[in-house]
Amino acid sequence: MTDQSLGQLGDGLLLATVVVYALAMLGYAGEQASRKARRAVTSVRASSQVLVGAGGPSVTLPAETVTVETPSRSGRFAVALTAFGWAVHVTSLVLRGFAAHRVPWGNMYEFSSAVALVAVTFFLVLVARGRVERALGAFVMLPVVLYLGLASSVLYTAAGPLVPALNSYWIKIHVAAAIMASGSFLLSGVVALLYLLRSRYDAQLTARRTPHFPVSLGAQLPTAPVLDRVSYSVIAFAFPVWTFAIIAGGIWAESAWGRYWGWDPKETWSFITWVLYAGYLHARATAGWKGKKAAWVAVAAAGALIVDYYVVNIFVVGLHSYA
Repeated sequence: MTDQSLGQLGDGLLLATVVVYALAMLGYAGEQASRKARRAVTSVRASSQVLVGAGGPSVTLPAETVTVETPSRSGRFAVALTAFGWAVHVTSLVLRGFAAHRVPWGNMYEFSSAVALVAVTFFLVLVARGRVERALGAFVMLPVVLYLGLASSVLYTAAGPLVPALNSYWIKIHVAAAIMASGSFLLSGVVALLYLLRSRYDAQLTARRTPHFPVSLGAQLPTAPVLDRVSYSVIAFAFPVWTFAIIAGGIWAESAWGRYWGWDPKETWSFITWVLYAGYLHARATAGWKGKKAAWVAVAAAGALIVDYYVVNIFVVGLHSYA
């Protein structure tokens, strides 16, 4: 029997998670603003002249450049808020599972929450390992907040038992792998978009043009090569997990519907997503694709993943959909 009070508590904690993540996003934005101050350059031009010898020629002193660094507390506070929000997020999912007496990813509301949790987890791990700068969190937390906001409103479903089609031990294997890969791909898609923004910013500076918003945001991002490496590393991790999720899904389909593959819309778009990410990794390994070409493929793959999850699940009639 479903414990509705426990389920409502979990729902309330998820709303609290959204608020905490939003505050963390503001903290990261403050970190970005403070980076401008830390990189502020004060130019001191000496106007005095030095006489060389009695009545000798004068020499104008060259400008002296002094870099002023000021510590930023907002960035550290934002990371602490993100970690706290992560703990609240985990608690909300755990309570949801206990309330329904099953794994807490049995519908789109719960799946979206779990995917966002994976994205935040990977971001915190990358920050802790020094792979990305914490100021990047403003761009990472924005889609996470929107993702959870959509889940808590449009996709909300009260705690309850699994629908009969999902009542299988494979939900603990296939869907768990899909969540892990989807959360990672969400993060890699954000980083790939930021790479394109940074590379556009660098190109405009090289052309001696003044970057305007949103290209001007590239000044606050890590260098383009760093963003390219991070996106690649995350995709290289997530792709085998996504491959396993598809294989596990095929095995589940055989036991449930008597066939491994039937080109159901969900299966088709999962395969399209797999092909795009496989093409990304193959192009980097064989053709040496890096930079803009690879980033656009990663963005296209992330777009296919969104279609696979939202469009197919909601608007397309199929065995996996809610249409």
